[in-house]
Amino acid sequence: MTEIEQTAASNFAQRVIAWQQAHGRHTLPWQQTRDAYRIWLSEIMLQQTRVATVIPYYHRFLDRFPTIEALAAASLDSVLESWSGLGYYARARNLHRCAQVVVAEHAGKFPIDADDHVRLPGIGRSTAAAIKVFAFGRRATILDGNVKRVLARCFGVDGGISPAQDERLLWTIATALLPESHLEAYTQGLMDLGATVCHRHQPACALCPLNVVCVARREGRQTELPRGAARKPLPERSSNVLLLDDGRRVLLERRPPSGLWGGLLTLPEAIGESPERFAQRHGCRVFGTQALPPVRHAFTHFRLTIHALRCDVAGSSGQLGESGCEWLPRERIASAALPTPIRRLLLSAQRLR
Repeated sequence: MTEIEQTAASNFAQRVIAWQQAHGRHTLPWQQTRDAYRIWLSEIMLQQTRVATVIPYYHRFLDRFPTIEALAAASLDSVLESWSGLGYYARARNLHRCAQVVVAEHAGKFPIDADDHVRLPGIGRSTAAAIKVFAFGRRATILDGNVKRVLARCFGVDGGISPAQDERLLWTIATALLPESHLEAYTQGLMDLGATVCHRHQPACALCPLNVVCVARREGRQTELPRGAARKPLPERSSNVLLLDDGRRVLLERRPPSGLWGGLLTLPEAIGESPERFAQRHGCRVFGTQALPPVRHAFTHFRLTIHALRCDVAGSSGQLGESGCEWLPRERIASAALPTPIRRLLLSAQRLR
């Protein structure tokens, strides 16, 4: 990357601020508050998730947990239920733990110092800065995915260095460009540009206030920058699960608190045991089976194909063969803390009956 041109650096912030005030987003629900809890919640939900997807979850979550004290006092299961379908469940677990820490150690108030934020569970440097700017009006630098894309294109950061060095370089640029005033409009403007104009694919350069100083546009490299790591084909995995259904309930098991689908309810895997023996251990007998259509789901690092065998069972009395399993009434499938592909499988199985 060439050095930041003085003319670009001098008017970069002014261009972003003026554009945001005239064309940026102003009606997002978390923009109407200085409540650090609500701003923090939105920042966590927006990580790797589109705004349109987040908005209904944000409203439902606040209806159930209107304050950080309510969130801290809630069970993890209820938090995961409200998060179910939003994905990346470590965010929900960290959100719950962070709320408990803020209530227990900070009397329910987010600390103003951004360094204190970074020490809280699930809060990194950029999220901490967003809380500091939008909740407290303090000067801080953000660098989320959208902002990285804007800066990398505008200043020609081509990914030729190591990822860690590129990250440090972008933080240096972002910090150097930070204005002394209008911090909220500037910070929101950078995020808005990345989300609504400087798209990953087919950026709308004609609408961008930075197009006259943008290296990528000048050199015709918009689709090339930022240069990401070469993507390898995702490995394929499969899982064989049992769906025990007594006509009113289905048998589920609780995942361990960490790892894939941590803390969620899911279908038990069939490993080295017949469906009849498995059902017997849970106080019922199998009188019919049906192989269900496989369900495919893509994770960040692999693709999973779930093969489910529905077992119609009778005689279940609530006896469970091991801890961590529970019978879930059918009417709760839509609202329980279930991974998206498991909920989809269960709902599909109901329609096939």
